[in-house]
Amino acid sequence: MEAYTGFAEVYDTFMDNTPYEDWADFLESVIKKYGISVPVPKTEEEAGEIAEDSAKALETEKNLVLDLGCGTGTLTELMADKGYDMIGVDNSGEMLSIAMQKAEKSGNQILYLCQDMRELDLYSTVGCIYSVCDSLNYLLEDEDMEETFRQVHNYLYPGGIFIFDFNTLYKYRDVIGDTTIAENREDCSFIWENYFYEEEHVNEYDVTIFVKEEEGSDTFRRFEETHYQRGYTKKEMEAFVKKAGMKLLLTLDADTKKAPTAKSERIYMVAGACK
Repeated sequence: MEAYTGFAEVYDTFMDNTPYEDWADFLESVIKKYGISVPVPKTEEEAGEIAEDSAKALETEKNLVLDLGCGTGTLTELMADKGYDMIGVDNSGEMLSIAMQKAEKSGNQILYLCQDMRELDLYSTVGCIYSVCDSLNYLLEDEDMEETFRQVHNYLYPGGIFIFDFNTLYKYRDVIGDTTIAENREDCSFIWENYFYEEEHVNEYDVTIFVKEEEGSDTFRRFEETHYQRGYTKKEMEAFVKKAGMKLLLTLDADTKKAPTAKSERIYMVAGACK
């Protein structure tokens, strides 16, 4: 997986139209609907036991949420503002540096960890793990996805949920494959060249970035990054969920919030950990 390096400093600039608030509201609604719930007691004795166990679980596990592939922490901050105890994991130290600056400014107590999602290492289980903005598409091999899903299941509290999205094979092959995207801002600009490889179902994108040295200057720094993402099908993702021992709870087209179709470009899935 290629970590964001030079692109990190302009990432938020070019992602300023991303609907982070909508994503946060969606995640909150899914957590409330499918997340850890308090069991209904059958007897007074059981009620006491459940109350004690549930209070502990709710305090330490249900409210603990992991943002897997958190990037610069914009969504992590929004979830913290909603009252969740947040952990952010990303493989890019440059992205996490920006995320920690945001936390320092906001005062949110967010734990950020620089880790590869395939080698997740947490100090406890959590009530929810989510991974959005196509972070999982950086996993190019079945073995990488399988190991990541195993790690996710391992660190989910029983009854916890995994919410994730992914760009589909259709999107890479038929929508953005072999295209060039360019955007120009006052202080920075980029050229984004896509190349789709049919046999591997992999999309290569070469990004050339120009960033103004300082305010008022006419001098720009130029740097390049190459990233690779693999397109997955709904069927493939369902198989990864099942192989990891989780149960698929919900599948939605990310744009319509309805059942996915053959032309869905991004799909949401919610998987539950075994109780």
